[in-house]
Amino acid sequence: MRRLLLLTFAIAGLVAAGCGSDAGSGKSGAGEGAASQTSATPETETTGADRQAETKGTTVKLADSQFGNIVFDGDGQAIYLFDKEKSDKSECYDKCAEEWPPVLTDGEPQADNGTDQDLLGTIKRDDGKSQVTYNGHPLYYYAHEDPGQVLCHNVTGFGGLWLVLDKAGDAVS
Repeated sequence: MRRLLLLTFAIAGLVAAGCGSDAGSGKSGAGEGAASQTSATPETETTGADRQAETKGTTVKLADSQFGNIVFDGDGQAIYLFDKEKSDKSECYDKCAEEWPPVLTDGEPQADNGTDQDLLGTIKRDDGKSQVTYNGHPLYYYAHEDPGQVLCHNVTGFGGLWLVLDKAGDAVS
């Protein structure tokens, strides 16, 4: 029993410490608002048709989470914005992009399940790849989450705050 309790605390500490880092300090960026691990309930499961649509463009949809309905990709992966970015130009590269990979697309992004096609767009990254935007915000994943997890909402790292988005493409408070 004691081992199980110690293991639980160790895992909780790793999850809280794992949400990005500040490039200059090398320290964990988990802030006071770090979320605990819970699972979202995506509305649909990924099918062969979903995968085929992704080759045409990444799907963005709403699904329920501990923060209400928020934006996920077609596979149920939580999507974040970086509040340091005050325009549609990405400022997350190198180590930042390793921890917070950009949401990329090979075609026009597709709105599904409550998201607005008119709010979707793309920008070109420095490497020429197309990054998905929603309501003008470049979009990112957290590299250490599984589909349905929202571990790093309201977490500080790399000089800004990482936040999930609502239906309108605004940061969830």
